[in-house]
Amino acid sequence: MTILQEIATEKTALEAIRHDFHAHPEIAFEEVRTSARVAELLGQWGIEVHRGLGKTGLVGVLRGTGGDSGRAIGLRADMDALPMPEYNRFAHASTNPGRMHGCGHDGHTTMLLGAAQYLAQHRDFDGTVNFIFQPAEEGGNAGARAMMVDGLFEKFPCDEVYGIHNMPGIPVGQFGFCAGPMMASSNRFDIVIKGTGGHAATPEKAVDPIVIAAEMIGVLQTLISRNKSAFDTAVLSVTQVHAGDAYNVIPDEAVIKGTVRTFTTEVLDQMEANLRRVATTLPQVYGATGELKFIRAYPPLVNHAAQTTFAADVAEAAFGQAKVNRQVHPMSGSEDFSFFLQSVPGSYLFLGNGLGDHRAPERGPGPCELHNPSYDFNDALLPIGATYWVRLVQAFFQRAA
Repeated sequence: MTILQEIATEKTALEAIRHDFHAHPEIAFEEVRTSARVAELLGQWGIEVHRGLGKTGLVGVLRGTGGDSGRAIGLRADMDALPMPEYNRFAHASTNPGRMHGCGHDGHTTMLLGAAQYLAQHRDFDGTVNFIFQPAEEGGNAGARAMMVDGLFEKFPCDEVYGIHNMPGIPVGQFGFCAGPMMASSNRFDIVIKGTGGHAATPEKAVDPIVIAAEMIGVLQTLISRNKSAFDTAVLSVTQVHAGDAYNVIPDEAVIKGTVRTFTTEVLDQMEANLRRVATTLPQVYGATGELKFIRAYPPLVNHAAQTTFAADVAEAAFGQAKVNRQVHPMSGSEDFSFFLQSVPGSYLFLGNGLGDHRAPERGPGPCELHNPSYDFNDALLPIGATYWVRLVQAFFQRAA
């Protein structure tokens, strides 16, 4: 089985939709034009549209004509772009300065639209498909959670929910699945060290927060090497240090900022507790004080085993065993689809975007990697992803409840 013929014939139209989204990127909770265009297309195809969930999110509801089993499946695509420049110079490059679809959400949205168009013309299933177009996945803005706060799954119940992300470096059309933890939690920390400022020529009269910060940065690495089991995965990275603004002044305060990522909440709890202990007690040794602000952005993305096996089976039946990797390696990046999976069984999967040779000659000088100014989504995935979504829906309703 390969790409559905009706979807294949729409490839040029899908490319035009995707290029339009790419040329008009909108960042978190500002996806006004994108959301309006999605709603317009869904409405043209006779799909019921509900807007205003998570501010700019929307849901398209399609009820089958093959009976009403009461069952429902949710398919999610993220719509937001990134606050970054684009180096590409091809015709569909960003027209919004400082905004770019550098993660392929324009392609995710278009793939789901392609599936919605096909299913609207083939409603011979006995249940409901909820097409979830989500805002604000990037930057810890948690558009998924915002949609849930607005009653996503109460208003549009789903027995299962699925999401797809393109992945550069994986061959075009290769599917990747991982049962259990697949992506890490995303968390931010700020440590404020307050000492006593003074003249740089007489440090003995001050309590230097920079010296304390320098030692603390080294100590924080022991939370990985000496304070957790070697069998538990965690990343702690210090990414910012702010202190002082003069050559001859010891400042009163130093601030350390960074990120912590784990694949389980238990390890995250442990990391936060140990981070707080170091942040508050180490400065006391020098006569200073320390305070920790710890922000939990996205929880770990944990795929449900049964739904992951099902999703992989669908991909294998549709595209062949050679196109399916059932044990893709987990990533330390994060995804707010994790909030959905905490409430509804489901799975999140990768779809290979290739090595970047699909890009036009007017591409930027950098690699075709996520969040790179030279990235571009591979249009070859549009009919593949749309076909996969259709086959997943068909298999879901054909499967015994």
